[in-house]
Amino acid sequence: MSLFEHKAYNQHEHVAFFQHKSSGLKAIIAIHNTNLGPSLGGCRMWPYSSSEEALTDVLRLSKGMSYKAAMANLKLGGGKSVIIGDPRKGKTDDMMLAMGDFVQSLGGKYICAEDSGISVDNLKVMARRTDYASGTEAKFRYDGGPADGNPAPSTAYGVFVGLKAAVRYKLNSDLRGITVAIQGLGHVGYRLAEHLHHEGAKLIVTDIFPDNLDKAVEQFGAKVVKPGEIHAVQADVFAPCALGAAINDDSIDNIKAGVIAGAANNQLAEDHHGDRLKDKGILYAPDYVINAGGVIDIYHQRMESSADNLRQHIEGIGDTLTDIFVRSAEENKATSSVANKMAEERFLSGC
Repeated sequence: MSLFEHKAYNQHEHVAFFQHKSSGLKAIIAIHNTNLGPSLGGCRMWPYSSSEEALTDVLRLSKGMSYKAAMANLKLGGGKSVIIGDPRKGKTDDMMLAMGDFVQSLGGKYICAEDSGISVDNLKVMARRTDYASGTEAKFRYDGGPADGNPAPSTAYGVFVGLKAAVRYKLNSDLRGITVAIQGLGHVGYRLAEHLHHEGAKLIVTDIFPDNLDKAVEQFGAKVVKPGEIHAVQADVFAPCALGAAINDDSIDNIKAGVIAGAANNQLAEDHHGDRLKDKGILYAPDYVINAGGVIDIYHQRMESSADNLRQHIEGIGDTLTDIFVRSAEENKATSSVANKMAEERFLSGC
């Protein structure tokens, strides 16, 4: 099958493949749109079952970054990269150096950042070979705490802000006593759980790593369920914070939550699932809107800004989501469709 006929290809400007035999690196960079500025997006390392699965992921993720930057009012385009491999076993400095060479070869069209399986330390190794690695250092953090360049705290805070806005709109409530089912307790999901716990929410959690679950039980009093059950538990909010496509043909009819608001990218397996959520009366916070805190953080670190400006920008995610919810109700359209239209109006026009 040709790339141009691939189901996830969406007028992407540039897709590049790279293999470095001595380090074992197999990677793909996808640039979706650069009308608003150079593409920026994280580098994900994951043990994909096939190169086809990796290509699908990077195409979907890079497209999402175009929409994310546009809806966050950033002068950036959308890009993403993936490395095929197990980040807990197969990652080496030689591989990260080779990835830096790959990023550098695109001459600044793509700016790399942290994502699942790739740490700030990994990015620092890449930065030895490329001028286009972001998130390796930071001047400030949204809450005034120590800044190390990791955008995960800002991503988690943005999801927390957006989740609160969705609960307020749908349930006319604050978070005290609200039950949230979190799928995935990684860098972002665990921090989201911490925010929610402090606000008095009840937590149901799942993760593929037992250590993360043990911590959530001990620190937050969370209830643990199996990964295949989390979407179907009785909860007010379902928060997908792992890989994409959590909302699919198999899961959608079993979702009992009235709100879906989480950190994962590409939560809808197919566009029509947004319409099905609307028909079921479930309020969906479009993923690339609610999880934009990290890219907002990176953007502010690259310019003259401050912790206060960063925090205010992230907190604007709640207002943006509320605008989408209101417009969705007025137009009787899915929130995902409304958000897509708003984003496309921005990045396709280049302003």
